[in-house]
Amino acid sequence: METKPPPPRAILVGVQTPDVDDVAHAASIQELGRLVTTLGYEVVGTVSQKRDVIEGATVLGKGRLEELAALTGGTGIVGSMATPRKSKARERFEDADANKPDARPTGPDPDALPKPEFVIVDHDISPNQARNLERATGAQVLDRTGVIVEIFHRHARSREAKLQVEMARLKYVSPRLRESPGGGRQQGVGAGESDLELDRRKIRDRLAELKEQLEDIQRDNDQRRSARRDQLRVALVGYTNAGKSSLMRALTGSEVLVADKLFATLDTTVRALQPETRPRVLVSDTVGFIKKLPHDLVASFRSTLAEALEASLLLFVVDASDPTWESQLEVSRSVLREIGADVVPSRLLLNKIDRVGAADRAALRARHPDAILLSAKSLEDVAALRETIIASFEAAMVDDQLVLPYAKQGMLSDIYENARVLSEDYDTTGRIMKVRGLPDAIARLRTNLAAS
Repeated sequence: METKPPPPRAILVGVQTPDVDDVAHAASIQELGRLVTTLGYEVVGTVSQKRDVIEGATVLGKGRLEELAALTGGTGIVGSMATPRKSKARERFEDADANKPDARPTGPDPDALPKPEFVIVDHDISPNQARNLERATGAQVLDRTGVIVEIFHRHARSREAKLQVEMARLKYVSPRLRESPGGGRQQGVGAGESDLELDRRKIRDRLAELKEQLEDIQRDNDQRRSARRDQLRVALVGYTNAGKSSLMRALTGSEVLVADKLFATLDTTVRALQPETRPRVLVSDTVGFIKKLPHDLVASFRSTLAEALEASLLLFVVDASDPTWESQLEVSRSVLREIGADVVPSRLLLNKIDRVGAADRAALRARHPDAILLSAKSLEDVAALRETIIASFEAAMVDDQLVLPYAKQGMLSDIYENARVLSEDYDTTGRIMKVRGLPDAIARLRTNLAAS
């Protein structure tokens, strides 16, 4: 039977600056651990240090760096990664010493645990800092952005998401490329360029190609959203793993992926609220946010996030059982401010309330009286949320009358799709319909009916 290889082992590294309290620092390290676990690595330790700023050649101070190197099997010294050359006399001396009868084997201890292969830093670090840490620890170094980009890369499913992630990944990788040992100049096409320069030019060309492909997809998405512009749209937004997908499934009955993982879904899903209403209400589940979300990912997913920008109502979903949920909510709001969606009407949903004690629930109600407290697992809570969504839209609707000529009966489905028909009557001109709907939707129906 084939045995599964053990997962890569990783050490987490965090620096706590004066503007970050102990609770926030611990929560950030814990979240990084979940990210690393989502990536398929095993977290075997944490090295943390309080410093004024996240600077310096190695991020950590000398003492903490030596502590980290002891865990990974490194030297703790930032030096050249090249193997030091030995004189022939030195080599003969070492060979003779190794061939002595009482020489003991110096192989690895079979009972010793393998050293961690990765050092994961809970901050954005420069390529130079990463290289210095690798030299000192002998392990491969990733920063928080690198982990998030890699998770996005693995979870992308649709063509649009794959293009978006590849673009962000290339932008992350490009400044971290290194000249290979012995790398020389190219021959023939591109002569005069080093291997590193050629690789970076290939990345620039690929980025231009990806941008063009994404623009084509975004034009198609814009057309689809334009076709839905008069429909009622609710966008579920919030921190990753706050329960948006569970709520989406409960509200719409759709078989969207629900998993206890960070960034389990990247693609925006749009489904109709169930049971269906007239006019119909569409619900969208957008990609989740996270602290220190790489700017390039926000830029790449701008088209996906446009669902939030063009929604009629935003529902900010937070995990009320998480002690840091308020800072997570601010992360979500700041990302949406970046794309201009902060002007869209919104409601706060305190999800997973079944995990919150009675005293804390009372405190939440007192502090956020307008928030909706619910559990996506409760049928009663979901039904009440559905009625709240419908009621919020009802307040903006108006009653009107439309006349559908007999020659234009093909438009009947369009009327039923975008308005609620209250009554129908008939005369010599056609079908007389009393309807209720959004002013813009009724105005568009009236314009279409008047067109020859």
